[in-house]
Amino acid sequence: MRNDLVLYTHPMSRGRIARWLMEESGQPYTTEILEFGSTIKSPEYLRINPMGKVPALRHGDVVVTEAAAICAYVADAFPEAGLAPEPKERGSYYRWLLFAAGPIEQSCVTKALGFDVPEKQEGLVGYGTHGRMLDTLEGMLSTQEYAAGERFSAADIYLAAQLQWNMMMGVVQERDVFVDYSQRMHQRPACVRADEIDNELAAKLQSS
Repeated sequence: MRNDLVLYTHPMSRGRIARWLMEESGQPYTTEILEFGSTIKSPEYLRINPMGKVPALRHGDVVVTEAAAICAYVADAFPEAGLAPEPKERGSYYRWLLFAAGPIEQSCVTKALGFDVPEKQEGLVGYGTHGRMLDTLEGMLSTQEYAAGERFSAADIYLAAQLQWNMMMGVVQERDVFVDYSQRMHQRPACVRADEIDNELAAKLQSS
C-alpha cells in the first residue's frame, strides 16, 4: 500500500481536529483545502466523501471520514506516535472517544438548535439529557488526567476539541474541570502548531 497521506479539510471546520491529529502523529502529509459551496461538493471530492463534508483522510488507497474515526485510524496506523494505549488498556480510550463522538456531539448539536428532549422521551436518545451528559463527563475528568487514564491519546484530541468549541459557543458550561482540561490539551506544541497553520489558511481565504 502506498503510504502517502492526504488531508482534505477547511480551516474553519472539524478539519481542525484532524490537522491537530496529524501534527501529533509526526507523519508527513499533504493538504487539500476544500471550499464550502464549491469544491467540497464537486464530483471529484464526492468520490472521496459522498457526504460532501470535511475532514477526510486518504492513506494510500484507504479513505477514512469522520473526525473520531480518523483519530482512531491514525493512532493505529502509526503506533510509534503513541496516540493509542496498548490494546489491553484501551477500555477508557474507546469509551471516551466514542462518548465524545456520540453523546457529546449529539447533545451539543441539539442544544445549539434549541431542542430539549421531553422528559418522557429521554430514553430515545443516547445522551439522555444534556445535563446528565455534562455531569458524566465532569465525573470522568475529575478523576483522571486524560481520556485514556494516565497518558495523552488521540481520544484527547477529539474530546478537547469538542469541549473548546462548545464552550465557546455557549452550549457547554465553562465548569472548572472542563476549562482546565481544554487549556492543558490546547497548550500542546502540536496543537499550537496546527492552530497556527489553520489560522493562517483561514486569513488567506477570507482576504481572497
